[in-house]
Amino acid sequence: GSAIITETNLAQIQKTMRILLVTALVGTLSICHHVEAFSLQMNAKPIGSSSVGIPPPFRAVASPPPSTSSLLRFQPPPKSVLSLRLASTATDVLQTSPMLSEMKQGTLGLLTFDLDDTLYPIDPVLNDANNVFVQKMAEYGYSINPQDIVEAGKRIRESAGKNGVAMSHTEVRLEAIRSEMERNMLEKKLAECAEDWATEVKDLTAPLKASAKKWAKSAVSETVVESIYSAWERERHHSAERHLYPEIITALQKIREEHPDVVIGAVTDGKANPMLMVFSLAPYFDFCMSWEDDAAGRTEFYKELGNVDGNADLQWIYKAAIEKGKEIADAKKELKKDIDMDDAPPVWIHVGDDLAYDVGGSASCGAKTILLDLDDEYHQTAKLRFPPYNNIPAWNTASNDEIAHRKAMNDEAESMVDKRVSRLSMLPDAIAEILNNE
Repeated sequence: GSAIITETNLAQIQKTMRILLVTALVGTLSICHHVEAFSLQMNAKPIGSSSVGIPPPFRAVASPPPSTSSLLRFQPPPKSVLSLRLASTATDVLQTSPMLSEMKQGTLGLLTFDLDDTLYPIDPVLNDANNVFVQKMAEYGYSINPQDIVEAGKRIRESAGKNGVAMSHTEVRLEAIRSEMERNMLEKKLAECAEDWATEVKDLTAPLKASAKKWAKSAVSETVVESIYSAWERERHHSAERHLYPEIITALQKIREEHPDVVIGAVTDGKANPMLMVFSLAPYFDFCMSWEDDAAGRTEFYKELGNVDGNADLQWIYKAAIEKGKEIADAKKELKKDIDMDDAPPVWIHVGDDLAYDVGGSASCGAKTILLDLDDEYHQTAKLRFPPYNNIPAWNTASNDEIAHRKAMNDEAESMVDKRVSRLSMLPDAIAEILNNE
């Protein structure tokens, strides 16, 4: 016969139903187990909606125990409206959030930097290097100031015609040093001859002047020229370390921590090399590519730069950087076997201060770009060389035509900027935004 439901049993059943209601809301089955066990022990009939006022969706249903086991199995209760809404909300979030659905975060594979006015201000660096240059010149008995070398460099480029613009910074400076040393030696020799002949230098005969000029040329030692240039270049690197922008090391550390597999390189049109800055930048860089490493590519670029439309192709240097970066990345993969092959394709980002060379050149090869348009306290010079500023640095040897073509390239590259930052501390966040497609 059926069990008689007393007031005590009814109170117990009502209490059990309250527990069951909580269980249904949170989706937990463990309490259900105890409720059904209690119901079976009481030998109660299934409870309808009329007996205790609980709607049927919250009623637990007992399944008969299997013959092979004494354990009870229970059918989960139907989902409540609340749980369905929560599930729907979670699904909507997954479907609408690119970071949680099919859109994966990009992986930073290659990060390249310009150097001058990107990692340090170039003006004080060149001033320090030029001071050492003057001192070294004096040690060899020459009285030549740095601006003499700059002016000599301009004359050398002009006298070389179309090929002059393609000369590397090192070639121009070496030739300028040699030229100024020869001029200095010639002036001394002509003064001695004039004194010997008790006459003015302007009154010396042409054959005598020609002989003195030939002697001055032979008197300049290539070893001395190289020594003076090397002293200048060493100080340039030392000074760059002393004048690094304050946030750059912290930024590089954070980038390395957030992207441990990234290959970091430098792309420069000069001889600066972060791999030689052993007390600062060297630990963070994997390679350096210089325009001076490829004379043929540099010459072709500057020939194109002379075109009337100012459309010059810088892909040669960036393609070389890509190849170098890939070579290093492949070597890292050989050492690290647990790389996830399902990761998104690696992203290349280039960072620099120059619209034409940094942004335009790298973007044409597929790079994402970050333009360092830094606050005035950083003392960058690139943007000041063009209208409306027209503030050409004293050390610049570029011709007016070259500057005009650069301005045209700048205008073209404006649309290729992916991120623009005013402080180097913003660099890690700018990288993250590019990788997140923000």
